[in-house]
Amino acid sequence: MLLNIALHGMEEAAGFRYENRKGRETNTAPGVPVLVRYADDFVVLCHSKQEAYRVKEDLTAWLAPRGLRFNEAKTHVVHLDEGFDFLGFTVKRHGDKLVIRPSMAACNKLRKRLRTDARALRGGPAKAVIRTFNPVAKGWSAYYRSVASYRAFCSMDYYMFTLLYKWAKHSHSNRSGLWIKRHYFGRFNKSRRDNWVFGDKSSGAYLQKFAWTAYARHVPVKGAASPDDPALKGYWRARRRIKAPPPMGKTSLLLAARQKGVCPLCREALIEGAEYEPDNMREWIAWFSASRKLLNKHHLVYRRDGGTDVRANLRLVHADCHRQHHANDGNRTVSSRPTKPKRLA
Repeated sequence: MLLNIALHGMEEAAGFRYENRKGRETNTAPGVPVLVRYADDFVVLCHSKQEAYRVKEDLTAWLAPRGLRFNEAKTHVVHLDEGFDFLGFTVKRHGDKLVIRPSMAACNKLRKRLRTDARALRGGPAKAVIRTFNPVAKGWSAYYRSVASYRAFCSMDYYMFTLLYKWAKHSHSNRSGLWIKRHYFGRFNKSRRDNWVFGDKSSGAYLQKFAWTAYARHVPVKGAASPDDPALKGYWRARRRIKAPPPMGKTSLLLAARQKGVCPLCREALIEGAEYEPDNMREWIAWFSASRKLLNKHHLVYRRDGGTDVRANLRLVHADCHRQHHANDGNRTVSSRPTKPKRLA
């Protein structure tokens, strides 16, 4: 927040401006450089090399009174055909197309983290592996789902498989590969025809794959619209309504959509602050770690009474509400919509 305050107005100092025309939405004015900034990291897209150096001089003069200056070791002027890395993305032009992918540095950093965690989990149960890696897989893929990431996702899934196989081989060194496959891999995700999903047979829990996250196009914010502007509440409400949902499980997503994001036990939002999506990979991972602990599936008809895991018998509720419900009144059932009265014979 402090960096945003200190650097407010940097876009205008670089020469960026909007055009306002009657009957048209507010767009970037043609022929001006475009500055994209996140905290103190920024990139300026210019039309020529000369313009790039001119913008750098203008920003140097603008930063000086604020006691700031460029870090020359991290400041480069490159052509878009060569590409550049920014916030974990690689931006590069291929012919007529601009392609944005996860950067190689970000992929290597994730591989290192997965490798370190896999070694730390040696000798542990499959549940611990799933509990550790699921938020990472979901959070990383959520951060990169708006760009061309399918190849990177498939590569991560293959790397994850090799780590899981080594983990299982370390725990069962005298077992064959076929035994490991039958014991730890199978079609745990019933909605997909994938026989190589890592899971725990006792609980039915399984590990999310990176490639299961669908592509979701990012819609840029119009003009200088801010979520803190009271006059734009309608715009942000409509934007949140049409944005892509987080890559949760299919059942959880359908339940949340059917319940309109409300817990049927307490009638409060399922996830507090859900209107503000995380804006970096670490926050996405923390978001999924928290949602796993905060949300539970509630059975309207309990399993002991013949209830099943079909969606019609499930509701997505807060974990605290779930525990309190079973502690106070285990025989009560809750529905998110009123039931029809039975017709008398």
